[in-house]
Amino acid sequence: MQVEQTGALGELGEESEPLGEAEPPDRVELAVIGLGYVGLPLAREAASIGLRVVGLDRDPRIVEALNTGHSHVDDVSDEDVRRMRAAGFTAYTDDACLARAQSVVICVPTPLSEDGGPDLSAVKAAVRTVAGRLRPGQLVVLESTTYPGTTEEVVRPLLEESGLRAGPDFALAFSPERIDPGNATHGLRTTPKVVGGCTPSCAARAVAFYGKLVDTVVQAKGTREAEMAKLLENTYRHVNIALVNELAVISHELHVDLWDAIRCAGTKPFGFQAFRPSPGVGGHCIPIDPNYLSYKVRSSLGYEFRFVELAQEINRRMPEYVVRRAQDLLNTAGRPLHGSRVLLLGVTYKPDVADQRESPAVPVARLLREREAEVSFHDPHVRLWSVDGASVPRVGDVMAAVREHDLTILLQDHSAYDLPAIGDTARLLFDTRGRIFRPDVEVL
Repeated sequence: MQVEQTGALGELGEESEPLGEAEPPDRVELAVIGLGYVGLPLAREAASIGLRVVGLDRDPRIVEALNTGHSHVDDVSDEDVRRMRAAGFTAYTDDACLARAQSVVICVPTPLSEDGGPDLSAVKAAVRTVAGRLRPGQLVVLESTTYPGTTEEVVRPLLEESGLRAGPDFALAFSPERIDPGNATHGLRTTPKVVGGCTPSCAARAVAFYGKLVDTVVQAKGTREAEMAKLLENTYRHVNIALVNELAVISHELHVDLWDAIRCAGTKPFGFQAFRPSPGVGGHCIPIDPNYLSYKVRSSLGYEFRFVELAQEINRRMPEYVVRRAQDLLNTAGRPLHGSRVLLLGVTYKPDVADQRESPAVPVARLLREREAEVSFHDPHVRLWSVDGASVPRVGDVMAAVREHDLTILLQDHSAYDLPAIGDTARLLFDTRGRIFRPDVEVL
């Protein structure tokens, strides 16, 4: 292990019906709370090196599926789960499984509340559950993305209601998740792990734990720095995506091929990183995490984080811009959007995964329907899709569908799509991903 020094669970409750074995094993080295896109890969990695792992999730369907060898996460296969089970992994809905764990890692969702601020209800519920089972010597780590200060100001006081103290009695740390769904190159083990502890002894415990699972551990100065590191990573991406999205709008009006400009700029061997336009931002990180930082600035300092606020505004309006361009494309062909048959290709937030969280396809479909277009979709990873509770028809034969629909909009460039053939066959094609460059194809 190399150490570098630097400066899907809702509320858990006693009413849950316990699933899994009635009694967890006596020796449990890791308990993972929240068995979603972050928690399940962590549990898999730990089980693969021989650690005894248990998982806790409030959803009995997830727990039952895992205990029968079935995965609900793209990056974890059914075979992975079966190997985990063979290594001793069991999922539970009963928090009794936490009592014997040497380390507990919290990987629950941190969505936005209705007012746009952070919703820490799942984190607080999980922490209270841990506090009820906390014992001396345990390591507790929060991996859920949140604003700087959460570990010290929210998590620590709740845990210390147990009567134990962080540092002398138990170890408490924050380590931001860096899971990238669908990324076959950078997995959990090969991606450096940032760790910040409440005290030096807490940090040492967390570094030693993660050193078993990853090749490189990066120790932050403290929990706030580790929390900020995660927000910095995603705010950087959020702002730069907004920049190229704004440039896409401007370049279209100026008759500039922005995609070619990006290609040319990308040849510079220093000082430039290429970002590309998109119909909006999706996933569990970029649309959500910068809001946490913005909230912290407003609530603690009393003013706006203007870069983040502007990036949010630009990226949120991209679906509307896509629909406006689609309408213009149909108008040029002599057809109104009203009553036109529009096919959406790819409704997940990134290519080659089934993850639909915060996908811009949803607002695009909503806006098209508001304008009374007849919307259908295809996605090789999604069988059923609905928008605002209303089902969207799925086409089976992609090539037949692009031939029959008045307009096809490529929203996600899954590798399963034969893009040249789609370009040859579609009546009208709007490529929002910059993959089909030919005179008869509209490109974002």
